[in-house]
Amino acid sequence: MAPSKILPFPLGIICLLFIGGFCPIPTTAGGTGTNPRPSGSLAKAQMLSTEDYYDLDDPVTPNSPIRMSKPTLTERCNYNPCLEGQSCKVLADSTGCLCPGLTLPSVAPEKPNLKSVSWNGSQVVIEWCAPNSYVTAYVVTVAGKERQKFGNNRRTGAVGMIDHTAKVCVAAENDSGISDGSCMKYQPGDSSLALKAGLIGGALGFLLLLFLAILLWRHLRRRKQEVSISMRSTALTP
Repeated sequence: MAPSKILPFPLGIICLLFIGGFCPIPTTAGGTGTNPRPSGSLAKAQMLSTEDYYDLDDPVTPNSPIRMSKPTLTERCNYNPCLEGQSCKVLADSTGCLCPGLTLPSVAPEKPNLKSVSWNGSQVVIEWCAPNSYVTAYVVTVAGKERQKFGNNRRTGAVGMIDHTAKVCVAAENDSGISDGSCMKYQPGDSSLALKAGLIGGALGFLLLLFLAILLWRHLRRRKQEVSISMRSTALTP
């Protein structure tokens, strides 16, 4: 007789001795038991009923702190590359804004943007905008010759007198090299004419004042002589 046929008899005796206890009833191969294993949709439902409410990859307990996602900053800095003395790095450090990208110090800078070359009444002044590059200084040339050098935070500069038509350029510089120049042609015609007119007008005014002073001096001298003659005549009259 096969072992599976004999096995239920001793188990039944044990169950009778322990009435009220748990008594598993074995099943033979191919038979159906009283506690069939769930399968299909029923098994899936039981598994879902035991799952935690929160995501299994990031479980959250009632005592766990609520974690908030950090917002991503996309606001650009209120940085004007043409404004003198402004540093985008300082703005970014203070407000957390985003600066425009700069070329590395190991690369020669891009050229700046020369805005104007003008006469301010006493000398020529230029204005420029900074490039998106690492810059240590700005070099100004007049007619191909270096005239002035300014710091990296400057955006304006005076280059002295230019009494002839000349090409004025500004270039950006760092330890790796110097950029191409941003250039404009300066024509001193109008400004030099105004200067000459002013000088001529001042000279004419001075000459006019000198002439009036001489006339006044001669008039006073003549009056003094007339008074002197009149006094003498009065003294001689009996």
